[in-house]
Amino acid sequence: MAQVNSSLTATQPQRKKTVVFAIIFILITIIGLSYVKWYPYYNKSILAITTHSIGTSILGDSADMPAVSWDSAWSYALAYFNAVWKAAVFGIILGSLVQVLIPTNWLLKVLGKTSFGSTAVAGLASLPGMMCTCCAAPIAVGLRKKNVSVGASLAFWIGNPTLNPATLIFMTFVLSWKFTALRLVFGLILTFGISYLANRFAPQADSADLEKMIEKTETKAKGSFVSRWMKSIGNMILYIVPTYILAVLVMGAVRVWLFPQLSDAASNSLIAVIGFAIAGMLFVIPTAAEIPIIQTFMSFGLAGGPAGALLLALPSISLPSLLLVAKSYPKKVLFFVAGSVVVLSILSGIAGMFLL
Repeated sequence: MAQVNSSLTATQPQRKKTVVFAIIFILITIIGLSYVKWYPYYNKSILAITTHSIGTSILGDSADMPAVSWDSAWSYALAYFNAVWKAAVFGIILGSLVQVLIPTNWLLKVLGKTSFGSTAVAGLASLPGMMCTCCAAPIAVGLRKKNVSVGASLAFWIGNPTLNPATLIFMTFVLSWKFTALRLVFGLILTFGISYLANRFAPQADSADLEKMIEKTETKAKGSFVSRWMKSIGNMILYIVPTYILAVLVMGAVRVWLFPQLSDAASNSLIAVIGFAIAGMLFVIPTAAEIPIIQTFMSFGLAGGPAGALLLALPSISLPSLLLVAKSYPKKVLFFVAGSVVVLSILSGIAGMFLL
């Protein structure tokens, strides 16, 4: 009896510590998102409603796209990072904190399974984040380091940019409700359907495996919070930052190849839809930047088909974001996700031919 009481007494401080850490993580998340996302997007929503615009295209006018050069790469990288650096820094912070503040058993009980339920919970949890695909990537990496399932971590990662509530509001007032409806339909399929199916391309974990994962992760979680966090954020910065910068520079340099000018005859062809679906999947943009890009392209004659393809392909993933999460997922999963984004974007483009 004395041994049981002693064991219970020993676990009580640990439980309190666990709850305190979880509360700290939630507070950091709320404060950070309020500063980086929620308040700025509230102001941008007012702008979209009153002016039917949220700014100029980060690609500039389609008629004066710069040639492939170092200047082209550098100018785009500066414009891009100026738009995302706060969210990118916050994404790295959250991605490292999720590894040291959130209890492994909590995460795995909810998000560690390959069931649709885990995928759905993660997809819904992504909605307040409203991050672009690259800024959400460090958090997906952090979740995978805690052995969250492939489907759940993908749903969180893809749901952030694809189902972003603020972007859907901007889109309704800047483009039209038809764009919003099209994005919502294919975004739901991508976030919940494709993420869930991606579990099939990764090893399946049963209850016994989950218990082993919890035990293994908790064994590694030795040392003080500060030392573990420094190690976690240090590893993220060393890998993510150089890869991120280099990939964005490359995308900035070759953007003229990815988004060529089209003749009137080709502007609504299936070939154009396929080309823009592939280009949009590879290219990297800040949150909601697809809206002024599509708005500008359409003002220069781009038809509904390619616009519908860009509507899904541009925000969902990108080559830089795929590189950022490359070590966290099996290659089969990443190829499946990239291929699915292209196929769904083509279908969105075909629908756009008739609806937009």
